[in-house]
Amino acid sequence: MIKVVYDIKVYRQVLKDIIKKDDVVVELGCHVGNSTRIIKDLSPEGRIISLDNSPESVNAMKSITDEYSSVEFIKADVRLHEILEDVANKIKEIGRCDVLSVDLGGGYHPDTTFKVFFIWSSTLKPRVTIIRNRGLLDFIHSASTDELVKSEMGWLESSGKDGIPPRLKEFKLWSSKIN
Repeated sequence: MIKVVYDIKVYRQVLKDIIKKDDVVVELGCHVGNSTRIIKDLSPEGRIISLDNSPESVNAMKSITDEYSSVEFIKADVRLHEILEDVANKIKEIGRCDVLSVDLGGGYHPDTTFKVFFIWSSTLKPRVTIIRNRGLLDFIHSASTDELVKSEMGWLESSGKDGIPPRLKEFKLWSSKIN
């Protein structure tokens, strides 16, 4: 299942609806950790890998990682190959990624948010993905189609095994080493 939302209250409610007590969660765009705390409370027996590139996140997330040993924070740009590879290796050691949470820019940059979702979810293959982005939500509700292509998991199974199309390679993210 892939959930797309915009309102932060709806986002946090969806987290409450989908996260189980032992889930492994990868959180892209944790900022100062307000949602990270919610995720940790929902998954006390699980693991959380939270990433953000903002300077504000460092001290705030340090207090969370000091409090919760099962939360790992990585200050990084999630568009970089080496970051995805590092997290993919951690997930491989753990054995699974249950939830991918993507909260990048809120209402801005739906193209970047989608590319990040597509590449990370195709690699980690989560059970559920939640994306918080107004542009994507607007697109979904404004579009119509005459075809039905649908994935049941938290990633796009219909195209996720095909690799990354050449136009997405500007992220320098994909490599055969990750699968």
